[in-house]
Amino acid sequence: MKVEDQIVFTAHHGNWKVADRLLDMDDEKVAHFIASIANTVNAKIPEYLTEVMNVAGIASLAEELAQKNLSDAIVALKSPGTARKLGQLVFEDDKKLRKHLVDVAKALLVREVLSKKVPVDYPEEPLSEVRIVFPYNEDHVNFTAFHLSADHGKWRAVRRLIIDDKTPMADVARLLASINESIALKLPVYAGIDVSGIDAWFGEFKKVKKAEIPAVVEKYMHFPAENYAPRPFVEHARVYALRKALEKIGLPLDVPAKSLEKYLEKK
Repeated sequence: MKVEDQIVFTAHHGNWKVADRLLDMDDEKVAHFIASIANTVNAKIPEYLTEVMNVAGIASLAEELAQKNLSDAIVALKSPGTARKLGQLVFEDDKKLRKHLVDVAKALLVREVLSKKVPVDYPEEPLSEVRIVFPYNEDHVNFTAFHLSADHGKWRAVRRLIIDDKTPMADVARLLASINESIALKLPVYAGIDVSGIDAWFGEFKKVKKAEIPAVVEKYMHFPAENYAPRPFVEHARVYALRKALEKIGLPLDVPAKSLEKYLEKK
């Protein structure tokens, strides 16, 4: 039986109830829809991490670092001192497990600090309504993408978790982070963002040292996003450029699903 090309996102857990589906697989519509999903899951991830880290403490640290200018804030985010502070904000004594959680906490901190300085989310509104029938009666999060495109090849993705009383809340965060990572890879494809051009824009930077961080930030601040994406997706290209700049510096913009997976496997 042929599966209909579509993208579906549903979440039903506590007061969080959203459900929507895209059937018109026009590239621009796909890009806008998955951007909305990315904004949706990124907003929810911190709520599902409160059992394993002091999310309020991370938000407080973010307020402190956000008082600095952008360049100094990024230098501070990269500093060993900040890593030590984050180590005190995760609820884990085992050193190896704590490292996985610190990696996650750092991504939360980076996103929270930079959100006060520059766009870290896409311009679309997060999903907030129930527009289709939930596919499962149980509490769950579900993301399904099926699309066979002549231009972009095959996209087959299923990220699904049935939530019950035994489900660690960090496992929900892991799934949400995995959905975001999948979208981060696919959105530039459907939005027509010149990924190789953006990579080349930052190509002069290799392994960035502390003294070079301001130069990377300056390069990002002068990034001409309108030259690297069609008009509806200029701001999406700017977010991609931020992700690339941070990658050069060695900082994450997105919560790493793999770190949560490794933590949960060994916990």
